[in-house]
Amino acid sequence: MKKLIYQILTFCFSVTSFVFGAGDSWIGFDEGIALAEKNKKPIIVDFYTDWCHWCKVMDEKTFNEKDVKAKLQRNFVTVRINAEDRKATATYRGQTFNNVQLTQAFGVTGFPTLAFLEDDGDVITTIPGYIPAEQFIHILSYIEQKMYEKKMPFEEFLKLQEKSK
Repeated sequence: MKKLIYQILTFCFSVTSFVFGAGDSWIGFDEGIALAEKNKKPIIVDFYTDWCHWCKVMDEKTFNEKDVKAKLQRNFVTVRINAEDRKATATYRGQTFNNVQLTQAFGVTGFPTLAFLEDDGDVITTIPGYIPAEQFIHILSYIEQKMYEKKMPFEEFLKLQEKSK
């Protein structure tokens, strides 16, 4: 019986991995911080609520766009926080927060809001509101290339992207 259960679970995991792929998996905050530090990848934290229309549109239209999905999968650790969940907890900078408190600690006032963090957990920036895939892909490139460290304005980065096409 145990062997049968093991085979069923193995099959289900294999099918889930095939259908959803690694880049579709959003993980918890603590796991994301540890994974980012280990793999030296920046973190994107998606603060959402269940009732948020634009959060659902962002899931469907932005995060599922093939180029965005591939870039997230390759170059980022993806974390998702339900901003209204008072039961889930996360530890940040040595302090434990529930999701509501963590959302407040990041200064989030509307949804969706994305926070970009360095692999060590330092905040790069937060961006509120829906972002279409064709704009979001450039934001990911800007973060991935660490243009913020060079103090390059995003608008200038976009002009360089257009010239290189």
